Amino acid sequence: MARQNRQNRDNQRDEQDGLVDKLVGINRVAKVVKGGRRFGFAALVVVGDARGRVGFGSGKAREVPEAIRKATESAKRNMIRVPLRDGRTLHHDIEGHYGAGHVVLRTAPAGTGIIAGGPMRAVFETLGVQDVVAKSIGSSNPHNMIKATFAALQRIQAPRSVAAKRGKRVGDILGSSNRRSAEAEAETEENTAQEAAN
Repeated sequence: MARQNRQNRDNQRDEQDGLVDKLVGINRVAKVVKGGRRFGFAALVVVGDARGRVGFGSGKAREVPEAIRKATESAKRNMIRVPLRDGRTLHHDIEGHYGAGHVVLRTAPAGTGIIAGGPMRAVFETLGVQDVVAKSIGSSNPHNMIKATFAALQRIQAPRSVAAKRGKRVGDILGSSNRRSAEAEAETEENTAQEAAN
């Protein structure tokens, strides 16, 4: 029954703000006191809107549902926006580090799917990425893996923002062969940003 509740919780969607949350892991922690041990639970949750916004949070409580609720609220407060190419993959390959966590994220052609391990898969699914190849080559601790993934995602830059910084057009940044797709992509990004603002 606990497993079924956890699966239902994994795929829960908040209808009011269109957010999807996924439970990455729960740890049982013990505090030794005079009368014995007091058990508590620490939850790690990833929240996203499947359209380029994602966040993670952790929460501790004496009961599992309360720990999950705290973690979800923390994740909603700490959401970041990640630019996506065609709304399905990353703009470029990138590496992320956090402590002993080290991850490599690579763009992928349409139809590849999400090739990533547990905690990283939860991040990509809630972010709305459909095609990506990711590899963790550092710590397998879920907290460090997720923090390293977020460190990488925060450094991703869209061609449009790079072009604006350099005072060039998007086509000049990507080369003439990709000019048409780059312009269409910039237009899509602009529409997405306007929708998010509304």
